[in-house]
Amino acid sequence: MKIKIIKKDMSSPGQIELPAQFKESLREDLIRRAFTSLRSHKRQPYGALPTAGKRQSAKLSRRRRDYKTSYGIGISRVPRKILSRSGTRFNWVGAFAPGTVGGRRAHPPKSSKIWDLKINDKERLKALRSALSATVQKTLVGGRGHKVPEAYPVALDDEFESVSKTKEFYTLLGSMGLGEELARSGLKTIRAGKGKMRGRRYKKRTGPLVVVSQPCALLKSARNIPGIDVALVHHINIELLAPGGHPGRLTLFTKGSLEKIRKDKLFSEASA
Repeated sequence: MKIKIIKKDMSSPGQIELPAQFKESLREDLIRRAFTSLRSHKRQPYGALPTAGKRQSAKLSRRRRDYKTSYGIGISRVPRKILSRSGTRFNWVGAFAPGTVGGRRAHPPKSSKIWDLKINDKERLKALRSALSATVQKTLVGGRGHKVPEAYPVALDDEFESVSKTKEFYTLLGSMGLGEELARSGLKTIRAGKGKMRGRRYKKRTGPLVVVSQPCALLKSARNIPGIDVALVHHINIELLAPGGHPGRLTLFTKGSLEKIRKDKLFSEASA
């Protein structure tokens, strides 16, 4: 499959052949597995203190003539913590034993639990190639909610990597027919539910992804545009190509990034 190359003046010097990695068949199940596996590595372990609920001065006595025991009171013999006393009468509450009021948790969360979900290297790379092929399928990209321009898919000329001004790159994207997409990704809505109180008050839409071949000025100049991500070609992953595990993100590759995918055989089984 060949796609058109776009220069900064919107002229086209020619076409470029997509690498073989873009010919992978769509496997949404593998994409979801790879996405879930990647996100699981970001999960922060949590757990209770190992001594939680075991630091009480609880006492369990089954001696008949121990006046501090619950023997003969008509109640169950479980560990209890004495709160107050009046002679030989005690006010106590259950402690240490999980089945009592005021007792510890039977199976609290443990910080030693491993949350990572594993995936085979060949499956992960196949999912990446599948997500790559989905980015150049216009129907999939449009079905994901993006406002797809008429000329999509296109490749950007390498001169785009030298754009150092945010306003200039924003104007160039508008000239390419991405004005509606930029307006869509610039909107934000207030989240429903308690997430508003937990540091994620607003929901933002995912916009275009720009893939460059090397560290350049565009990495900084485009990162302040809402919804847009800019990534080096050897740093792209399933979370960037298929946010939420849904394939078909609107993606703009530079000419150099496509050549690097072909030359270095990125994401192929030979690179594993």
